[in-house]
Amino acid sequence: MSNKKSDYLLHYITNSVTSHNVDNISRTKAYQNYFIRHPEIKWSLVASIVSRNAGWNMTDLYLPPFQGLLSKKERTRLFMTYERANWLIFSDAYPQLLTYSVSKEYNKPFFHLLPEFGVSAFMTDEWHRFWKLKDMERLLTSLIINEQNLIQSPVIDQSFFKTQVFGSFPYILQNLLFMNAVLLPDRKGNLHGVFVHDFTNVDKRIEAGKKIAALLDRQDIHEGILDFMLSVEPTGSRLEYEGFIKLNVPVSASLRNLYPIITHQDIIRNDWFENRGIRKKWQQKVKVSSRKEIGRSFYNKRKLLFAYYYLKRLCKKDLL
Repeated sequence: MSNKKSDYLLHYITNSVTSHNVDNISRTKAYQNYFIRHPEIKWSLVASIVSRNAGWNMTDLYLPPFQGLLSKKERTRLFMTYERANWLIFSDAYPQLLTYSVSKEYNKPFFHLLPEFGVSAFMTDEWHRFWKLKDMERLLTSLIINEQNLIQSPVIDQSFFKTQVFGSFPYILQNLLFMNAVLLPDRKGNLHGVFVHDFTNVDKRIEAGKKIAALLDRQDIHEGILDFMLSVEPTGSRLEYEGFIKLNVPVSASLRNLYPIITHQDIIRNDWFENRGIRKKWQQKVKVSSRKEIGRSFYNKRKLLFAYYYLKRLCKKDLL
């Protein structure tokens, strides 16, 4: 390939990534639209629903219970954790997705360009393998492994996030109560999903990612979740799915009404694969129970949190 062609593709991909990596909503829609065009890349569907969940977690921080229980500084730090991880994964994964779409268009692999975007040697090899063998499940798992290892050093182990977020009481409490979950809603009011525990552990995050992917692939719920995603415009607010279930809960505003656009400083990326390598268990299949409807359990936990907030508020009033 000529240098001119290579420069054109690098310029095109870089501009496309920049234009879509603006905020949580733009990323969610980019992943979703990519899946519509390339359904064989199952990870893009997983990424879209996980990104939606990140948006819901961001706007939760403006609900009265969270505003009452957390200081403004704590809420800002939690938002920045979601935002930084969301942005970082997109900046690495979307160039890979676009390189594949370009390869399809020209019927020729261009994965030799991936190192130009800081993509790991692991994923460069996996894309070459996928091009030859078309093993969709292996690529899906590989992308899950890659994204979770990608954020380990710059987010999870980064000194600020490690001490100010993951070492804080709000995070420890949520972790102990298993309150964090990735929800997969449909327009009938069902909420399937996976509770995410011990988020700082890369093994647990990879396992959770594989469980989410397995649920999305289940024939009995796949169409309903996909219908929801394609029918309901992402706003970052839980009202997207809470409108389909009868709940008397506080409603958050849309993400773009609450948060400004965040400008991120990119970092010098070290290849996680060269530093840590691969663990065999990361590539093994996970078992998912035949039923993973977790809506009742998830909202019972939230009710406990909200009840604690209102009780604390009443006690404070009585003391005045």
